[in-house]
This record gives sequence, structure tokens and C-alpha cells, in this order.
Amino acid sequence: MEWIEVLQRIQAGEDERTELGRFRSWGEKDWLKAVCAIANTEGGLLVLGVADDGSIDGVPMDADEVQERLTDHIHDALSAPVQARAGRHRDPKGWVHWIEVARMRGSEPLRYRGQVLVRRLRSNREPTPSELQELYNTFGLIFTEERVVPGTGADDIEPTAFRDYMQRKGVDLDAEPALPLATDLFNREVLDRDFDGVLRATLFGLLCFGKDPQGYPPTRNLWVDLVAYAGTDRGADVLLAGEARGRLDEQVQRAEGWLRALGRGERYAGMERTDTWPVPLPAFRECVVNAVAHRDYSILGSKVLVEVFDDRIVVTSPGALPNHKRPESVLAGGTPRSRNEAMANFLWDLRLMEQRGSGYPRIIRAMRAFNGTLPWLEQDKDERWVRVTLWRIAATAAEPAPADSRAHQP
Repeated sequence: MEWIEVLQRIQAGEDERTELGRFRSWGEKDWLKAVCAIANTEGGLLVLGVADDGSIDGVPMDADEVQERLTDHIHDALSAPVQARAGRHRDPKGWVHWIEVARMRGSEPLRYRGQVLVRRLRSNREPTPSELQELYNTFGLIFTEERVVPGTGADDIEPTAFRDYMQRKGVDLDAEPALPLATDLFNREVLDRDFDGVLRATLFGLLCFGKDPQGYPPTRNLWVDLVAYAGTDRGADVLLAGEARGRLDEQVQRAEGWLRALGRGERYAGMERTDTWPVPLPAFRECVVNAVAHRDYSILGSKVLVEVFDDRIVVTSPGALPNHKRPESVLAGGTPRSRNEAMANFLWDLRLMEQRGSGYPRIIRAMRAFNGTLPWLEQDKDERWVRVTLWRIAATAAEPAPADSRAHQP
């Protein structure tokens, strides 16, 4: 880019593709954030030695050294080298330097110090969950359970959790010839190599054995959101809200613990009182297990949602039913098909999931014994959600909802 074009951009002011900034020392790193954000968005121009109002004040350093160090930084200081060209111009008020940044091309977004940034209007910021989903889709990184999570490594796996799990499966990791832990993790697809050959945690590994499963931008929202209302719709007051975070088994256990915190109800048969939960705990647990095991993890930014109303409990999971399953087949206990086979096997091995394919028949039996109702199973293939409703009050649930009902979107 020639100086006359740079000058025209300066005079036009900052926008989504242009950033202006003063520069006084190499300790100032905001310019690197700008390069990261611009590269992740549409590409653009960073100009140094210019005030926010467009007035030139120059960069008070040796021009050759500045050019050399700018070039080094854009190749070494970010998560991957940036395709960019540096230029300079000597104005009467001082040297102006610029970096012409191309849009990032690769398997994943660019990061600065582990942080993904995007350019929005005149600011550089972290993307919202929906923006992050769009960004990963743009880069072609659709998360399935076997894909690696950028920024992770072998140290992000909790060895005790992995060893305890393998012991439950009857595998002695210390038996001769003993292998390094990283090798065991790799052999069991808890770790895999990224495009640079570095061992990183897979989504399966992080969610089943991770130290901090929600500690990374792509996994930040992969947990269960819990809310109880004092009424029959979302306009009612919130009685209790919670978050079931952690590994998959911890999410299930914490969601059940949260439901228990709502307390028991009372039922009377003649003179005898029986304490009851809002719905049978095994039925609720099965709904949550199915949600975390079979949800579509490529829908970043979406959480499993549990809602408790006066008349029902609703569990909504991101994604349609896996592998073209029909609601009627699922309710009938048809041949099981999992979107996330390794995660489903993990929960089955921990006995949080019953015999594969028997989950919904068990829910149906439990609800019939509880109050004579049937669970509703709905999906919306366009909006990409699956929802199960367990009725707390028999009179409310006269007939099951249509299998593809869109009456109550999340």
C-alpha cells in the first residue's frame, strides 16, 4: 500500500478495517491485539504514529529498528504467523509506520496470548458465543468429540480422573510394560495431535477428564444451565438458578443435586404421607445424561437448559436427534445411535447411563408410575434443539405434543 492510500485511510478515520494508534515503546501491546482482531475479521490496516483524531505525531524510534521488530512480532508474537506487509513514511512530524494485514487463513482463528479477538466497528474485543461459533465455522473448525481443543495440552487432563476411570474398566495402567501417561492418553483418544503435531486434549478428553473443562473459548458454554420459576412460564419470578459445570459426570451429578435442593413435595394416600421429588429422580437424571451425551457440540455458545415450572420440567439440548433418529423410534427404545460415541460410553461405564437404548422406556415407566403422564419429546431441525418435558401435574398433560412441535422455542 502506498503512502497516499494510507493517508486517505487516516483522514477517513477508524472503522472496522482501519486502526490508528500512537506508539511510544515496545511495552505497548495493543497494536498486537489489533493485528489479531483485524486478521480474524476481514483484514485491514494498522497505522502507528497517529492520534485517534487523525493527527500525525510520529513514532519516536529508529525507523529501521521499528520496521524490523514489527515484522518479527507479527510472525512470532501470535499463535501463528500473520500474512502482512509493513511500510513507513517520513512526515515532517515524524515517522509513520503501518501494517497491512491480510485476513487469516488456516484451520483455526488467530490468538494473542491465548485469546481470540475480533474487530467490531472501531474496537478489538473477544467474540460473543454466537460470533465465536460463526468464526469457527468460517475457519472450518467444527467441534466433534474427537477434535482437539486449541490452547490445551497434556497438562490439562486430570491424571487421577483418567486412572480411576480406566481402573473401573478393569485396565491397569501400571502393568508392565508401563507406558508414559501421555502415550496412554493418546492411545485412548484423550489427546490427539493438532495440525502442527502438538499433543492437545480432544473435546472428549477435556469434557470427561479435564481439569477445567469450561476454561477455553470453544468450551466456555458447554455446561448445564438450571432455573426454577414460580409459575408456569418464563415470565414468572425465578425461585432458584444454578449452573452445573465441570466434567460430564459432574454436570449430571450437580444438576441432580440442584433439583434435590428444590426440596420434596408431599403426597397422601389415605392417612399416609409420602415425600416426593418434583419428578422421579431417575427420569430426570436420564434426561440430563441424554442431553450432555448426545447434544451437538458443534453448536458453540449454547448450553443444555433445565427449566422447572410449577407444572413441568423441561430439558432442552442443542442439536437435532443424532444420526436421523425419529422421536417415535427414540421413545420406543429403538436401536441406539450416538452422535458422541466416546462420551456416551464414558457415561455408561460410570453407570450414569442405563443400558443403551433403554433410557426413554425407563423414563416412560417412571413417569407412568409417578403420575400417569408420558414424557413429551420434541425437536426442531431448523432451530436445532431437542426438548424433553416431564409433567409434574397429571391434569396438564392430556396428549403428547407433535414430534416436531415448534410451539416453545428455547
